[in-house]
Amino acid sequence: MSNLDDKTVASFGDEWSRFDQSGFADAEALKVFNEYFAVFPWERLPAGAEGFDMGCGSGRWARWVAPRVGRLHCIDPSAALAVARKNLASVDNVMFHSGSVAASGLAPGSQDFGYALGVLHHVPDTAAAIRSCVALLKRGAPLLLYLYYAFDHRPWWFRALWRVSDVVRRVIIRLPPGLKHLVTDAIAALVYWPLSRLAGKLEKLGFNVQGFPLSFYRQHSFYTLRTDARDRFGTPLEQRFTRDEIEAMMRDAGLVEIRFSEAAPFWCAVGAKGR
Repeated sequence: MSNLDDKTVASFGDEWSRFDQSGFADAEALKVFNEYFAVFPWERLPAGAEGFDMGCGSGRWARWVAPRVGRLHCIDPSAALAVARKNLASVDNVMFHSGSVAASGLAPGSQDFGYALGVLHHVPDTAAAIRSCVALLKRGAPLLLYLYYAFDHRPWWFRALWRVSDVVRRVIIRLPPGLKHLVTDAIAALVYWPLSRLAGKLEKLGFNVQGFPLSFYRQHSFYTLRTDARDRFGTPLEQRFTRDEIEAMMRDAGLVEIRFSEAAPFWCAVGAKGR
């Protein structure tokens, strides 16, 4: 089983070809990287560590990981791999693989670390995908995951808003690529931008905005808002999981010492392959 959804693969190839991260300022890119890697145990990696970026997309994470390790394998089944090659052309310790989570081309038990951020909730069988990632790791090696959360710590009205947005998503994913980008850009301008900036203003007035819709983006650029609106509303296959469900899948895959980030984005979690 390839554990791929062809329409989703094509969608990501189109997305990262358009949003190649060339408009992403270094300071913001590093800030976002630190948010996603907040719980990653860098100190546990051996000297010259070799690891993988599963579903590397444009290479936006690899850009910051590669200087910290010995070798990094960037794996992606979509046309985005060509974007990653271009963006990382000056980095000499990155190898590129046209492959999937179920067929990466890496040897089992060969990797000192791995990460899959915003990827495994877009495959048909997320639990199997986590097992595939763990199989590539050496014993004790860490795996960092980011999976869409199921709003399990949000109030009912927040979940109701998401249900409405998901109806909109199911319409948008049927649009041709060009029109899809126009619509998601409009969502970024008319929904993401005003709500995130309102959250920022309320925060400056002393309000706690952690539960405010789209408050995560209050300090992010419009380029990031456009990218994430396209990702959220333009991707055909999307799954969401509670924290308990993610932990259960990680344990079933053989991960131990599981730790979750308590800050957005939700949910980021890291575990080590059991000994």
